[in-house]
Amino acid sequence: MLTFFRNFFKTKVGLAIALAFLGLIGFAFASMDVSSTGAFGGVAGGDRVAVVGGEKISTSALNDAAGEALRRVRQENPDATIQTLLSGDGLDNVLDGLIDRFVLIAWGEENGLRAGRNLVNSEIRQIPGARGPSGNFEESAYQAFLNAQSITDSQLRQQVRTSLFFRQAVIPATYGTIVPDSIAETYARTFKERRRGSVAVIPAAAFAPTGNPTDAQLQDFYSKNGQRFVRPERRTLRYASFGADALGDTIEPTDGQIQEYFRENAEAYAARETRSFTQLIVATRQGAEAIAERVRGGQSFAAAASAAGFRTAQLEDQERATVREQASAAVADAYFAASEGGLTAPARSPLGWHIARVDDVTQVVAKSVASVRGEIADVLRERNRQRGIAELATTIEDRLADGASLTAVAEELDLEIQSTQPLTASGFVYGTEQRAPDALQPTLDFAFQIEEGEPEIAALPDGQNFIVYEVATITPSATAPLAQIRENVIAEWRRVRGNEGARAAAERVLKRVEGGATLSAALAAEEVTLPNPDTLNITREEVAQMRNANVPAPVALFFSMAEGTSKKLEGSQDQGWYIVSLDDISLGELEENDPLVTQAKSQISQGWSAELSEQIITAMRAEVGVERNPDAITAVRRQLLGETN
Repeated sequence: MLTFFRNFFKTKVGLAIALAFLGLIGFAFASMDVSSTGAFGGVAGGDRVAVVGGEKISTSALNDAAGEALRRVRQENPDATIQTLLSGDGLDNVLDGLIDRFVLIAWGEENGLRAGRNLVNSEIRQIPGARGPSGNFEESAYQAFLNAQSITDSQLRQQVRTSLFFRQAVIPATYGTIVPDSIAETYARTFKERRRGSVAVIPAAAFAPTGNPTDAQLQDFYSKNGQRFVRPERRTLRYASFGADALGDTIEPTDGQIQEYFRENAEAYAARETRSFTQLIVATRQGAEAIAERVRGGQSFAAAASAAGFRTAQLEDQERATVREQASAAVADAYFAASEGGLTAPARSPLGWHIARVDDVTQVVAKSVASVRGEIADVLRERNRQRGIAELATTIEDRLADGASLTAVAEELDLEIQSTQPLTASGFVYGTEQRAPDALQPTLDFAFQIEEGEPEIAALPDGQNFIVYEVATITPSATAPLAQIRENVIAEWRRVRGNEGARAAAERVLKRVEGGATLSAALAAEEVTLPNPDTLNITREEVAQMRNANVPAPVALFFSMAEGTSKKLEGSQDQGWYIVSLDDISLGELEENDPLVTQAKSQISQGWSAELSEQIITAMRAEVGVERNPDAITAVRRQLLGETN
């Protein structure tokens, strides 16, 4: 692809446009679990993260979408974790995708767009993976396709349905956003440049000495190249870890604490009444009274609602205060005035007129302190544990600041002190692939900044345990003694000498080429046998198709040289040298209807289309209406991260 467009999409604006476009196209490829029932239509309840129009996005739907997003991320990065996905605005981005899909469907239905079952079936039959050997749709092949994609039939149908709404509502509005030919041709023409030449490799191994250096040569090389043999700084740590066990019986609550907690939370243990309802919300009082009249006439509540074009919703174990908060005082009074099995009087809230059938009335008797003693003790024990471990950590920190030793603290808490092998700042045992103890990993950065014998305390990542540690010994970074690394120094001496020989050979070869010899002849004139040069015949377009990290250094040099020149280039890590010769540059002209122009139009047009699509979805959001439930979103985040409340 064109470098200009690649670079454009790497900019902040270009990346945003590209991601927006991909997000819109991706409507059809993310699983959703749409629940059409709801409580009072708002987002005050804890079972939904957002409400789009009249539809809620449940917490389980956001959970599922996050799992699907993580699976997609892991296709590119197998080491990705849920923490990786949720870092920054990760969960908000997942939720935005869900909201946009719901918005698209809601707006489409409100404006007369359709994606019925027959149309969805037609789309499913076109899926290649759902076709059997005959080329026709087969149920067994379809089921195998679903299993391979880890998706259910209902989820796929929802994806297809969303895609159909997108194709009807957004694509027609963005169709035809193309870049003018003059702009596309300007950038496409530069990529018609073709360069021809050759590159030769002069390996250091071809010139490396085979014998050993004299002691004097080795000592001289070692003295002049000491930086090649520097050992990193190593530190040995002493440490001891502790948690709530160090508190002993001090976390056990007393009778007085239990009594006090019971008094402070008396409302939670008082007698109360909960009710379950089948409810309906309509726009007018007349509508609610008409449905009530049908019910009193013998029709079931659900049938009466359905006949009026509405759907009922279930509310389980509701308290008066909850109904008052989520609806209104009038609705709460009506809902708790009716008898079990009875129909409530119509009552109004900001959402409309409520009417409900009382399905169940449960009287919760008051609890005594004796009956809840165990659960209160558990709550207080955990509270005392958290408070106690924090206070203990603070006390230890103060003692260390006052000069207490690690040994003294460990003896007081009856902790076992452990010592590490020499560690490097990278977190490994020196000279091995063995990692430092897990408990020390979070402390290593700071441990390599403090002095010997200065104990410190740190919280471990779980937040429940702590570690007290100190640097026992420090071995500074220094050049390793020659006697200990003699063989390594000899090997390095051979490689460096070989690379020096390769450099001298490169200069001789380059001089012959500049004198008129071909690169092949110049290489053949060397006393050692060198590989034949490779031919280069490549365009900028082909280079642009490579990822930047994969463009070989000789090729990068090839496209920065003048025609008819040759240059030498040092390889990496003393492995040898290159000779790069550029024989010819041909610019070329764009042909009529050249594909490069079409590619230019397509890629720039995608950016424009993405911007327009994003604006369309934003307008749809404003028209349909979107409410978020921050508390539920936070709860989902904590659940995904495995955090406790």
